Amino acid sequence: MMLKLWKWYQKCLSVHPLKTQVISSGFLWGVGDIAAQSITHSTAKKRLRIADKDEDFKIDWKRVAITSMFGFGFVGPVGHFWYEGLDRFIRLKLQYQPKSARFVAAKVAMDGIIFGPLDLLVFFSYMGFSSGKSVSQVKEGLKRDFIPALVLEGGAWPILQVANFRYIPVRYQLLYVNLFCLLDSAFLSWIEQQKDAPWKQWFVSSLSLKEQEGQGGS
Repeated sequence: MMLKLWKWYQKCLSVHPLKTQVISSGFLWGVGDIAAQSITHSTAKKRLRIADKDEDFKIDWKRVAITSMFGFGFVGPVGHFWYEGLDRFIRLKLQYQPKSARFVAAKVAMDGIIFGPLDLLVFFSYMGFSSGKSVSQVKEGLKRDFIPALVLEGGAWPILQVANFRYIPVRYQLLYVNLFCLLDSAFLSWIEQQKDAPWKQWFVSSLSLKEQEGQGGS
């Protein structure tokens, strides 16, 4: 069964690469949001000691649809052109030898500096506006969510991308990213659902303190 599914995916990827990445991204981000909702619900029950009979887990399908649309509308098409274009730029413009240390390092650096922050910025902005928030509320949400997510993701994605750019053929690098996007979408959805959690406030307050210290020393 899994072998047939893999062969079918390979065929779709070769015939309709963009369409395949768009559909798979939307599906995986939706599944990731369901996982995030489940995790948030279970942790809230443990923290507040809610009995099963009082609060059963119910999927917020509206939120799942909104998150899936982020996969369809941004991650799929933008990710498709980003990874294809990044590979061509490093090979043809910088003329680094494919699979070499410089080649992989350049890809990881550009992915982390450009695409990573952009992905987070668009995700949290989109989720805010989709839930009916105003511009000022979305800005407050970005202050609260962006830095914690960027710091935490910054410790994981570079490692994953080293393996991706070093060992995975370009044709399947998007598939590799999409599979990990299943976990990433769950993580980002969980981050967004944490609202003003104490650990997020610690991140923001620490950053503000450093900025104040920097201004005081200048």
